[in-house]
Amino acid sequence: MAIALKSRTILVVDDVPVNIHLLNTYLTAEGYDVVSAADGKSALQIARASQPDVILLDVMMPELNGFEVCKILKKDHKTKFIPVIMVTALNEEEDKIKGMDSGAHDYLSKPFNKRDLLARVRAALRVVVLHEELQQKVIELQKAKEELRQLSITDGLTGLYNYRHFKEQLQQELNRAIRHDLSVSLIMLDIDHFKHYNDKNGHPAGDELLKNLARIFRDNVRNIDLAARYGGEEFSLVLIETNKGAAKIVAEKMRKLIEHQKFECGEKQPLGKVTISTGVATFPEDGKEFDDLVHVADQRLYLAKQAGRNTVFAES
Repeated sequence: MAIALKSRTILVVDDVPVNIHLLNTYLTAEGYDVVSAADGKSALQIARASQPDVILLDVMMPELNGFEVCKILKKDHKTKFIPVIMVTALNEEEDKIKGMDSGAHDYLSKPFNKRDLLARVRAALRVVVLHEELQQKVIELQKAKEELRQLSITDGLTGLYNYRHFKEQLQQELNRAIRHDLSVSLIMLDIDHFKHYNDKNGHPAGDELLKNLARIFRDNVRNIDLAARYGGEEFSLVLIETNKGAAKIVAEKMRKLIEHQKFECGEKQPLGKVTISTGVATFPEDGKEFDDLVHVADQRLYLAKQAGRNTVFAES
């Protein structure tokens, strides 16, 4: 696995200036960037601030020794994944075990030679690279998961939310409205004489009309509201914390936007243009359950159709 040396930073921690100078000479000659600390407290501050790739940590230091510093590093979420190589003149097996138990990645005994030092640093950097690759895979997986979720709740043709998501979200909003004594309004919208449009212009043209109307609905509701394709040529808008009067204004706005929009082949429609009919229902006065609210909005949509289409019904 190739490891890029440039931009890789090594933190050298030692209370003896000669040791820092020697390690700095070896490491910079290999292309590493080196920062240093002369005591444990400074090492912790630098590690948190600069996020080095590897830490070479002397064990025998005043106040905070290397074992204590390593334990603190491994408990801090900002530094816990930085590989630590303990550097010490202690050669007892018990000391090495103590270093590993404190969270160290590796152990380098003094006096060390240059080749051994650099080999251990490269080994530690391989761990860094593997961790970075793993993090990237996690990000990609999360992104793919979100894309799949979006596909599962989105209508393939129009890009609006599908019926499944509409049902889930409306139910959630009704539950929230019950808890907090809020209003929720539902607008059902249907394209007038859509079958006639398909028959006269073909299904591809009908699909384009559906997509164009979906764009208008999506672009003319608030971010907190929901625009969905209910099915066929029927759409739905869920208006959060919106009473009957405000919902009627939104429905009328949508009706006028469609009526005045120049759609391809709109002049061939029975009304001489593309139009929609809408029905409005509001929680809690028109229904307190999902099925009741949808039923009332559908009934009012039917009344709008019966009244000649291109109109809004908000009362039965």
